[in-house]
Amino acid sequence: MLNDTPGSVTEVLRLIDNYQLNISFISSQENGSGYQAFKMGLFVEDEKTIEEFLAKAREVCPVRVIDYNHSEKIFDNSIFYQSFVSGLMKLSNLPENKRNELLVNSNLIMQMLDEQGVSSYKTFESISKFAELLFKCRGDNFSPGINKYQITDKTQITVIEPPCGSNTVIIHSNDEVLFVDSGYALYKEEMIKIFKELLPDFDTITKRIFVTHADVDHCGLLPLFDEVYASILTKECLELEYKGDDGFREQNPLHKPYVNICKTLTFYNPPKSDVIKTVGTKDKSQEKPIEQTGFFDFGELHFEVYQGKGGHLLGESVLLDYDHKIAFTGDIYVNVHGMTPEQAEYNRYAPVLMTSVDTDSKLCSEERNAIIQRLGVGEWRIFGAHGQMKEYSLRTE
Repeated sequence: MLNDTPGSVTEVLRLIDNYQLNISFISSQENGSGYQAFKMGLFVEDEKTIEEFLAKAREVCPVRVIDYNHSEKIFDNSIFYQSFVSGLMKLSNLPENKRNELLVNSNLIMQMLDEQGVSSYKTFESISKFAELLFKCRGDNFSPGINKYQITDKTQITVIEPPCGSNTVIIHSNDEVLFVDSGYALYKEEMIKIFKELLPDFDTITKRIFVTHADVDHCGLLPLFDEVYASILTKECLELEYKGDDGFREQNPLHKPYVNICKTLTFYNPPKSDVIKTVGTKDKSQEKPIEQTGFFDFGELHFEVYQGKGGHLLGESVLLDYDHKIAFTGDIYVNVHGMTPEQAEYNRYAPVLMTSVDTDSKLCSEERNAIIQRLGVGEWRIFGAHGQMKEYSLRTE
């Protein structure tokens, strides 16, 4: 607790400098009284030194040590220190110039969750587990589920379901090929190998992809494609990223640190804007949870294109083919019960580190209900961006 007056923190900072301690973060909050509670994270190598420091600090102001890891140790050097980031660097084989990005964004997550009562020990454990999941399934350990669905004699849908990141769909129709979403850039080599096994002429075909929304785990391989189809708002988001500005997800301060860590760890790069072709006409002026924006035809398939209002992410798209009873729903509607244990574990960490995977969870729920209400009578196959295809039956009484 410090007096809420200009310069009151100077004496504390001078004391920290005298003991040559490093500050990992500082946060404070005004409470309307004459005092402010300052919270500081300090990098401590010698417990004896910190005991001396605390004794001096208590002469300046009241001090409370926060035990972040709930163990017998008072000080945990793994909390947002160089050793933590060094572990991530080694695990991911990142270049040294990426160290500061991990440092800053890990710190931001810690501060954000700390204010919500989540221990820093738990936060950094979650970041570490998330990174371990990303990297343990690379190379020969990359073994996604691959399921094929025959729609007509000339149309087949293949779904590649990796342990981490979004599914990637390949639609073959009338000898043409269209992808839907593309997973993480981290698995580029592994995915290209699968593409070539499924499509022997992959290197020579015109590579087209429809992206349901501009999240990093859906857009990682977009630079591989000649044509990227997306909503107007998704194109806007990808163009912001290409210019080095914050995309829609990073414009949310609760989501920005996690997304930046994802981009760093997975080697994400957005596509050039000149390959992005817009589908539909809807901009941000939308009243209903989902609204039709246009049509998208591919081979034998005739999709009505719908746009969500932004419950998961602004610009999100849904494709509905009423003739063949097929729905591509992105992350608005996913088959939670159709995930492997590995996929379920991966999907456990983002809600913790972002506080929610949705921009507006209530709105996203309304969008899911609206999608189901849009489905007509019959046997539907719903392809969400995570988990297996879900069969949905709607019958008349």
